[in-house]
Amino acid sequence: MGYLRLRQICLVATDLAAVEKQIEDVLGLEVCFRDPGVGKYGLHNALFAMGGTFLEVVSPTKPDTAAGRYITRRKGDGGYMYIIDCDNLEARREHFKAEGVRLVEDLNSTEWGLTGEALHLHPRDTGGCLLSVDRHSPGTDMAGSYKWAGPKWQEHDRSRTVSQIVGAAIQSADPADLAAKWSHLLQRPLRKPETGGMDIHLDQGFVHFGPLRDDRGEGLRAVFLKTKDKATILANADQAGLPRGDDHVDLAGVRFMLV
Repeated sequence: MGYLRLRQICLVATDLAAVEKQIEDVLGLEVCFRDPGVGKYGLHNALFAMGGTFLEVVSPTKPDTAAGRYITRRKGDGGYMYIIDCDNLEARREHFKAEGVRLVEDLNSTEWGLTGEALHLHPRDTGGCLLSVDRHSPGTDMAGSYKWAGPKWQEHDRSRTVSQIVGAAIQSADPADLAAKWSHLLQRPLRKPETGGMDIHLDQGFVHFGPLRDDRGEGLRAVFLKTKDKATILANADQAGLPRGDDHVDLAGVRFMLV
C-alpha cells in the first residue's frame, strides 16, 4: 500500500492566541501559515512546522461548531486530529469504503501549484480521534510541499529546541480494541512495547494506545517531540507557568513528551 507517515497533529483550543503564544514561548516554534480554508468550518487556525511535520491549533470563531462541541465533550482544550500522508490515496479510499468507514470530508485543494487531498474519516467509525489520510503533490519529500502549511513553510522551520513530531498517544477505555481497529484500517501491524499498551509504527512516526488516564474520555492525550534542547524547553515552561515534569510539558490540554 505504499508509504504511510505521520505529518501533522491538530489541537483544538478555546483561545487560539493564548495557545499560540505558549507554543512560541515554550517550544520555540513560529507560525508558518494561517489557512483561510478552515473558515468554512467556523474556525481559525495557526500552523507550526518542524522537520516536515506540523502542529496545528484550531479554535472556533462562532457557536455550534464541531470543534466547539468536541471541546465541550472532552472538558477543555486537547488533541483533535491525527493526520497521516500517503502516496496511494485511491487504494486507501477503496479500502475504507470496503470497511464501511464513512468520510467526513473528501477534499481536493490546489493553490500556488500545490495540491493537497485529504480523507477525513468519521470518528464514530474509527474511534480515538479524527483520523485523516492525505496526499500532497508534487513530490514525496518530507521537506517538500505540504499544501495545508502554505507555500513557504520551510522558511519558518527553524526552532532551536524542537526538531520533529515523532508520535502521539490516544487513551481509551478499551485500548486493545481501538488499536486493533486502527491497525486494520491502516494495514499496519500492532506492537506491544515493554511499557504496556499497543503501538502502530508508520514509516515516519507512531501512535500509541493506552488506558484512560483522566476523566476526559477517549481521545488524543499526548504528543511526542524529538528535541534539540530539552533543558531550554523545561526552563521556558517554568517561566510561562505551565505544568511540567522532567520529560514533559502540559500545554493546551495535551502532554508534550520530550524525547
